[in-house]
Amino acid sequence: MQLFCEIYIRPRADILDPQGDAVNRALANLGYTEASDVKVGKYITLTVEAADVAAAKQRVDAMCKQLIANPIIEDYEIKISA
Repeated sequence: MQLFCEIYIRPRADILDPQGDAVNRALANLGYTEASDVKVGKYITLTVEAADVAAAKQRVDAMCKQLIANPIIEDYEIKISA
C-alpha cells in the first residue's frame, strides 16, 4: 500500500536558531511585535510503499535518523496518511 508521509523538522529547543532569530527581528522591524520565539525548520513529503502505517512509520523514522534529519540538533515529527 502507498502511504503519504509528512515530516516536520525543527531545531531542538536547546539549539540556537540564527535563521529563526533573523526572521523574528525582521518581523519586529515590520511591526509584528506580537511574534516571538520563531524557529525555522523544514517540511518534507514523500510516499512510501509499506504493508501498513506502523511499517511505514518505522521505515520513515529510520530514513530520518540516517539521512533526512540531524538528530543531534533537530527534532522531527512524522505524520502518515493513506
